[in-house]
Amino acid sequence: MTQAAALDILKTGGNVFLTGEPGAGKTYVINQYINYLEAAGLSVAVTASTGIAATHIGGMTIHSWSGIGIRDTLTPYDLDKIATNEKVTRRAKKAQVLVIDEVSMLDARVLDMVDLVLKTVRQRAEPFGGLQIVLVGDFFQLPPVTKQGDMMVYAFQSRAWQNGGFLTCYIDEQHRQEDELFLSLLQSIRQNRVEEDHYTLLSEQTTIAYENIEPTKLFTHNADVDSYNLDRLRALKGQTRKYQMQGSGSKVLVESLARNCLSPEMLELKEEAMVMFTKNNFEKGYVNGTLGRVIDFDGMSGWPIVKTTDDRVIKVEPTTWEVVEDGKVRASIEQVPLRLAWAITVHKSQGMSLDAAEIDLSRAFVYGQGYVALSRVRALAGLKLSGMNANALSVDPRVLRQDALFKEESETAEGAFAEMSPEELAKMQENFVKAGGGRVPKPDEVKEGKPHERLQKESTHEITKRLLKEGKSIAAIAKERKLGNGTVWGHIEDLIDEQKLVLADLEHVLPPKWPATWKEIEAAIAAVGDEKLKPIFEHLGEKYDYDLVRLGRCYHRLKK
Repeated sequence: MTQAAALDILKTGGNVFLTGEPGAGKTYVINQYINYLEAAGLSVAVTASTGIAATHIGGMTIHSWSGIGIRDTLTPYDLDKIATNEKVTRRAKKAQVLVIDEVSMLDARVLDMVDLVLKTVRQRAEPFGGLQIVLVGDFFQLPPVTKQGDMMVYAFQSRAWQNGGFLTCYIDEQHRQEDELFLSLLQSIRQNRVEEDHYTLLSEQTTIAYENIEPTKLFTHNADVDSYNLDRLRALKGQTRKYQMQGSGSKVLVESLARNCLSPEMLELKEEAMVMFTKNNFEKGYVNGTLGRVIDFDGMSGWPIVKTTDDRVIKVEPTTWEVVEDGKVRASIEQVPLRLAWAITVHKSQGMSLDAAEIDLSRAFVYGQGYVALSRVRALAGLKLSGMNANALSVDPRVLRQDALFKEESETAEGAFAEMSPEELAKMQENFVKAGGGRVPKPDEVKEGKPHERLQKESTHEITKRLLKEGKSIAAIAKERKLGNGTVWGHIEDLIDEQKLVLADLEHVLPPKWPATWKEIEAAIAAVGDEKLKPIFEHLGEKYDYDLVRLGRCYHRLKK
């Protein structure tokens, strides 16, 4: 299912499970939907299964939002106490849509308790008290954390899920990994078809292919991370600079934000410290996961100056993390958006895209850790594997069976909505908005995802288009923009899909003897299609490299 199709289904107001592989664009779709709801005048509550995930999306944990806290069960007394909590009842009655992110880490018992609380507080017998529930996540990633002796139960095994009538939207686009061999490996893990060749491929990842990048180490245990980072910091010469986190608002929420923020409450830095940015700021040129080194400290303000792996120099000033409810900031913390980055846990890396990582899976102990760790990087060139155990890439059979069912459900939902006329679909969407007291917004009233993210994407594609039209080669564009060839090809393919390029724009990058080469590539595309590069590459007997095959695919699409 495409992102656009999933968004259309969300707008009809049914309960939805939004899933897909890492990099499929789940967060982008949710941001689009939240912006649509806000423009329509509907109240949406944004929550997540863990505090770390909540800080990423500017919400609070579902435990805090629903009032269940750390409870494992709900007694009649507990339920009555929650139902008389003014803050909980106000937010539950006001909300029309509830988003729960990273649902793979949400225990089934928690989802059942949320369902019971909402039915009680809203005094309605429908599932979740009549709210539209949007669950977001991927069950191949980290599972729920359980107490010793307790059986781990996934959210999809809960009564609330079974009774909720969830439509599954399984997005099958891919926007993170640009390395098709690596993507094939990740898909093999998801299918529980990891073979000897895959282990051989991983065993060959002994160095990072990028120059001037020291990879972030991913460990499975906190103690290993803390010890490694502290040792590396102490080994550096020079003065230690300290930055204390500041907080304001609800004490409980401030403590929760601080506890789950990837930047520490007391950040200690020295010159030459390896750091990672912990928040997105597209205007200043960094995202959550960008790596760099501290090269100096500003003489006036004392803020660290970081040189990123692509040689950009950024003065890093404090930023804020907030809990926002009904458009109001209930709590916020302020800190320099950095953390020491010689090492980080796999758990805290979930949701990140890393430039490069050295991964130790020798002590992997739960399903999903290996998959999450490997899928943090964009390509094999950015991966170094330093340890592996026999179970690191294993998949829970329950998840494997359920994923097949999710795909079937998604295809059924997509087919059903595809049979609707545009007028029927628009009417369903209008009815949902009007039932909530809102108004269907005009397209220009809805922000396109995160504004900075959209502008960044537009500008980077436009720059590539301009350089291509100026007659520069792919290698020259990649060098000037400090990007990989694969990224530039990705821009070109997007521009072709958007009908912003014509065949003449590629003529100067065609190699000598192109007519003969093209004849072979054209025959391969006719035989295996142009959806994936690998089948074309293999059909040609690996005669041409991936860049040339990609050029052929672009040429084919422009000739249509």
